[in-house]
Amino acid sequence: MSIQGRIEELSSKHKALEDQIKVQQKQPATDALHLTELKRRKLKIKDELHALSD
Repeated sequence: MSIQGRIEELSSKHKALEDQIKVQQKQPATDALHLTELKRRKLKIKDELHALSD
């Protein structure tokens, strides 16, 4: 897979996680542990995107 392809894949995953986080935050009985895990995964993807962009 090319670097550009990987960046596009990661960007798509990042957006999907962002959407999941927004949905979870709107729910009154949000599982804090699950929300934290989603945020960690999103941050990891963001870091990888940043490394690929450099």
